[in-house]
Amino acid sequence: MITVKKKGIILEKTNLDFENGGVLNPAVIKEGNSVHLFYRAVSKGNFSSIGYCELDGPVLVKERRTTAFLSSEYSYESQGLEDPRLVKIEDTYFLTYTAYNGVNALGALALSSDLIHFKKQGIIVPQITYQEFIRLTEHGAESKTRCLVYNEHNRIFHSDTAGVYLWDKNLIFFPRKINDKLCFLHRIKPDIQIIVEVNDLKELTYEFWQHYFLNIDESIVLSPKYKHESSYIGGGCPPIETAFGWLIIYHGVQDSEHGYIYSACAALLDLKNPRNEIARLPYALFKPDQEWELKGEVNNVCFPTGTSLFDDTLYIYYGAADERIAVASISISELLKELMNIHNEK
Repeated sequence: MITVKKKGIILEKTNLDFENGGVLNPAVIKEGNSVHLFYRAVSKGNFSSIGYCELDGPVLVKERRTTAFLSSEYSYESQGLEDPRLVKIEDTYFLTYTAYNGVNALGALALSSDLIHFKKQGIIVPQITYQEFIRLTEHGAESKTRCLVYNEHNRIFHSDTAGVYLWDKNLIFFPRKINDKLCFLHRIKPDIQIIVEVNDLKELTYEFWQHYFLNIDESIVLSPKYKHESSYIGGGCPPIETAFGWLIIYHGVQDSEHGYIYSACAALLDLKNPRNEIARLPYALFKPDQEWELKGEVNNVCFPTGTSLFDDTLYIYYGAADERIAVASISISELLKELMNIHNEK
């Protein structure tokens, strides 16, 4: 078992209007000794924007904005910006988030060259109705059945109403091009899908996504496997490049008599072809067991969304009970050794 040190809460909600309902699920990037957090800020009434704070080192809050950093501007995000992630690819910062308009929850992108000014690019995941999804995946019955079961929000999965789409969340870019291609993870429950072979974001056309869904089984990189992730899994932190492969810290969900339990999980993917799983932990990396994780807006939640690496110590930032931001630390070399031992035992 990996030694996990829970450092506790580093950020809580305030009385400010934009974050008086909760703070959670931060995008994280380290620059020098500073760690930048772009976090989901929730106002009362469940309207989300993105807040910002800077840490001095891995845990000490140095600066925190008193207004939202990014907020709703367009119809596709009219009810909020949720659960951001952040990577730097070459000279550009890619900030992804879930855009929610009251009906659809879909992955959107904003770009920046300086971490200050971000230009929104809109939704980049497929905008596809449930009926169209059924049609395109008719030859992949297993994938179709799994996705329909887990994506029945408000029982509208059968609807062919214009503008009602399959939910597509947890949009996360790899922090560099792979084989000269942009690559990102996204999640249609209960699996994590992966897109490779995209030279330019302009390729993500309606026709591209039609072809993608016709062959969706080829794009599934992780599916639920163990008890702690038996209900569904989803992307967590941006992939971390190591000598052994891409280290993925993701979330796994288990249904229990106390409701869903969200845990942090870990896997290792092949560097050249991240569709190939090298190994994954057969147990949760860490799960809710502290008061701040067990009780909150949503009970029993550890939802990892960002990391920072200081020497051998990997700090994992996560939403705790959908109300506050906490951090845990592990030895990255210990985790990689454990994953490679699992791989070698296959």
